[in-house]
Amino acid sequence: MGVVYYANYLVWFEVGRTEWLRDAGWNYRDMEESGISLPVIEAHCEYRQSARYDDEIEIRTKATALTPVRLRFDYQAVRTAGETLVAEGHTVHAALGANGRPCRLPARVRELLG
Repeated sequence: MGVVYYANYLVWFEVGRTEWLRDAGWNYRDMEESGISLPVIEAHCEYRQSARYDDEIEIRTKATALTPVRLRFDYQAVRTAGETLVAEGHTVHAALGANGRPCRLPARVRELLG
């Protein structure tokens, strides 16, 4: 059909989230090695316009703390030609410790949201 498969947007959101953390000087591997994981507990996407194959799409990512143990990332998928919003959404994550139980967001992450 020439359009991007709808589930790919969630993959792009994950890339945006990973790059947000990397740009902040940390990465998922180091975070998980320190005993913290951030599983997705909610995902939402609203499709505004179809992205087509070979479109260049920029994922704009913003993070906010919801509670001491929950984090929300907001995303915008923007076609770089014309700055057209093609989709937007969010994911909510719970901080889990090495034991798999909820824990406080690491100070390092809280500082980034400061």
